[in-house]
Amino acid sequence: MNITDKNIDGGKAFDWGRTSADYAKFRDIYPQRFYEKIAERGLCIKGQSVLDLGTGTGVLPRNMYRYGAKWTGTDISENQIVQAGILSQGMDIDYFACSAEDINFPDESFDVITACQCFWYFDHEKIMPTLHRMLKENGRILVLYMAWLPFEDEIAGASEGLVLKYSPEWSGAGETVHPIWIPECYGQKFELVYHEEYPLHVRFTRESWNGRMKACRGIGASLSEAEITAWEQEHLKLLNEIAPEEFDIRHYAAIAELRKK
Repeated sequence: MNITDKNIDGGKAFDWGRTSADYAKFRDIYPQRFYEKIAERGLCIKGQSVLDLGTGTGVLPRNMYRYGAKWTGTDISENQIVQAGILSQGMDIDYFACSAEDINFPDESFDVITACQCFWYFDHEKIMPTLHRMLKENGRILVLYMAWLPFEDEIAGASEGLVLKYSPEWSGAGETVHPIWIPECYGQKFELVYHEEYPLHVRFTRESWNGRMKACRGIGASLSEAEITAWEQEHLKLLNEIAPEEFDIRHYAAIAELRKK
């Protein structure tokens, strides 16, 4: 399903379903510390019911499953949900293909609602009251994010530059460490009770880093097949020139926890 937003990539259409195979293979990359930070907040653990918005291939539910929560995942892309189901075989996780704006679970269904790497895509004025209604008393919204740091990591910066060559309006470039932005409308019914930003080093091979970059919005989700092929050939050549076979990429992660008033 094509998504168009004038505030994202200059309004260029993108479809995560087009990159679901690469997404499933190369974007399950969060280090263990990322998940430990969530559990340390007492969230997404045994005895809790959790809704994951924009679940993609179910990365968050699958990796947090061992902490014991009952997970439900939703995503606007049917292709992503198909991959999530395949990768979650043997796990009691419910998945539904629907947009965040169309979600309609009963009142007080969830202890926690999570949004990882997707919060800025939503129509917040529309969904905020719905999220409030679906959360139990003192329920939490947990917004999560991780990004490479192109100005601090030479390989990340070079790869990002090549994405911009093919997608000049891609708005995912130029990331620096900062708190997660929470729209003002949430102040009506939620209180920001915690936020943290912390450094991470994520291990890649040339193949897995190429796959990670290919699965970004500026390449796999928006370019033509011919453009993707040309980009990938150029990117692999670049990595052979500047990167060892295995290397770490500097990232940062951020967390924002909102409590239902």
